[in-house]
Amino acid sequence: MTDKKYIICDKAETAALLDFAQLTDALEQASQEYTQGQISSPERMVVPMALGGVMLSMPAVSEDLAIHKLVNVQPKNRELNLPTIHGHVSVYDAETGSPLFILDGPEVTGRRTAAVTMLVIRTFKASLPKEILIIGTGMQATYHLQAIQALYPDSKVWMRGINAADAQQFCTNNRGVHANLHPCADEEVPEAVDVIITLTTSTVPVYNQSGQAGRLVVGVGAFKPEMAEIGKNTLFSSDIYIDDPAGAMHEAGDLIQAGVDWSQTRSLASAFTEKPDLTRPIVFKSVGTGAWDLAACRVARAKLGV
Repeated sequence: MTDKKYIICDKAETAALLDFAQLTDALEQASQEYTQGQISSPERMVVPMALGGVMLSMPAVSEDLAIHKLVNVQPKNRELNLPTIHGHVSVYDAETGSPLFILDGPEVTGRRTAAVTMLVIRTFKASLPKEILIIGTGMQATYHLQAIQALYPDSKVWMRGINAADAQQFCTNNRGVHANLHPCADEEVPEAVDVIITLTTSTVPVYNQSGQAGRLVVGVGAFKPEMAEIGKNTLFSSDIYIDDPAGAMHEAGDLIQAGVDWSQTRSLASAFTEKPDLTRPIVFKSVGTGAWDLAACRVARAKLGV
C-alpha cells in the first residue's frame, strides 16, 4: 500500500482485505439493497478493444460508497502467457465524491464471485455440504476452492476438467489449498454430491441430469447468450433463482437457450424474505453485477478504516 491521499492495493493486499465469511455477509445485505433500489448498478458497458479484447465498465452507487470497476479482458494474452484480465476498482465516498482507495479488479471479481456461491450454499442448503463437484479448472475454480476451504473445510471436493488429466493436474496443484480434493471422471457425478458448481465457458451443457431434491446446482459460467452449462432437463425440473434477473435476460446463456420462462424465476434476494422450498430441486444462476463489487468494497473499507 502506498502513502498517498488514497490507498492503492495490489492483488495480494486486496485478497487480504476480502475475508470470505465477511464477504458472504456483505453480499446478503447488498442483494437486498440492490433489489430495493438502494444500490444503483446499471448494466455494464462493453467496449471492443484490439485483438478481440473488451473493456468492461461497471459502476455502482449506494448511500455510503460509489465504486467503478474497469477491467480489460484480452483472450489473446494466453498465447503470451499473460493474465487475460487486468483492471482495478476505484472506490469513493458517496457523500463527498472523494477517492478512498483502489483495489485489484480481477481479485475483487474472483473473490466476490466465489462468495456469492458460498451465500447460495448457505441459503439453499438445509445442512452443510458434504460433497461438492466443481466442473471447470480455470481461475474461478481456484477462487471457489479457497472459499470452500474458508467456509466449508470439511467438504469433499471433486474436480472435473476438460479431461481426466486436466482434473488430476488441478488437484495436484491445489491440494495445499484443500486437502480433500479428488479428480472426477468425465460425465461422472458421485452419488453423494449435494452441490454442483459449473465454472466453464462451454457452449453445450456440462450438466443435464434431472433435478434432485437436496442437490443444489450453481451455474457461474455461461455468461454470454451463446454459452450453456446447464441443460434443459435440469432447468425444467428445478426451481430457478438468479442473482441479477435483469442481467440474466441478456447474459445467462443456458437459461436463454433453454427458453426459460423468466416469470417463473426468482431473485436471490427473494429467498431472504420468502423461505425457499428446500424439498424442491434448486438451480441458481449467477451472472454478477457491480452491486457485488460494492459489497466487497464495503468489506475492504472497514478493514482499511477509511
